[in-house]
Amino acid sequence: MRPIRLLIAVLTLSVILVTVYGSGVSGAAAQVSSDASEATGAPPANADAVPAFKHVIIVVMENKELGRISGSSTAPYLNQLASEYGVATRYYGVTHPSLPNYLAMLGGKTFGVDSDCLDCFQDAPNLVDQIEGQGRTWKAYFESMPRPCFVGDSRDGLYAQKHNPFIYFDNIRKDPARCDRIVPLDQLSTDIADGDLADLIWIGPNLRSSTHDASIAEGDRWLADHLPAIVESPTFTDDGLLVLTYDEGDSDEARSGRSSRGGGRIMTVVASPLARKGYVSSTTYDHYSLLRTIEDAWGLDHLGHAADASVHNLAEFFDGT
Repeated sequence: MRPIRLLIAVLTLSVILVTVYGSGVSGAAAQVSSDASEATGAPPANADAVPAFKHVIIVVMENKELGRISGSSTAPYLNQLASEYGVATRYYGVTHPSLPNYLAMLGGKTFGVDSDCLDCFQDAPNLVDQIEGQGRTWKAYFESMPRPCFVGDSRDGLYAQKHNPFIYFDNIRKDPARCDRIVPLDQLSTDIADGDLADLIWIGPNLRSSTHDASIAEGDRWLADHLPAIVESPTFTDDGLLVLTYDEGDSDEARSGRSSRGGGRIMTVVASPLARKGYVSSTTYDHYSLLRTIEDAWGLDHLGHAADASVHNLAEFFDGT
């Protein structure tokens, strides 16, 4: 995108978000929001069905509050993506620190984990079980991971196990065929070139690229370098879904009714060729909403808190809902 157009996109998103924060109404999405959704954080009454996406791509960044990213000149690529597709302005991390948020995304629960423990493995059902049970495929890519199915942190300090929820589930880690689908990020470019991408694709940047140990600007440059190859591929353009979120924010802000100490209000972009363009949502979501969205798209049962009546899927972002 030309610099002037990019600046206009960022400024446009900033104006929309100011409107959202100031009024509680879903800015560009006001035409499809009901009075109830504006008042309670519930989705529009007709937001139930989720498209049956052919592929789902999840990218998880690190430790930044929504207010630090939205409209920031240090994150031009991410803001351009948000303005082109959709952004959830009331999406929350479940808790602190990182690991329980990742477990929530994959297992529907935090399993009582309240630290970034390396040995708190779980014997529990998870999204991989559901996906494989339906005959679908998955693959998880982690930057700076030393080798497939690696357990522990890398010696160079760039790969952290706490940001890889797959390795914590016994029935994934202990199954060689499954565990070999947890691979270094370098494999992604080969899989894209070969047209060999799974139905569920999980991408975990390393501690610098995710902005955990680096600036917002460095993380944004990483996104600009890595995401175009995906969003320009048939995996995305042919009825795919990309959700880019953060594991947690800087604050303890929580979604209403969930807990007294939450995981912060975080930037979450929802992108798809099926998505409403420039959509800004004021509905309350958290990581269980992401899990529920995948489950609803593919006709799966709801794991853990994804089944809670208060948890909404992301259906309002898509045309035809």
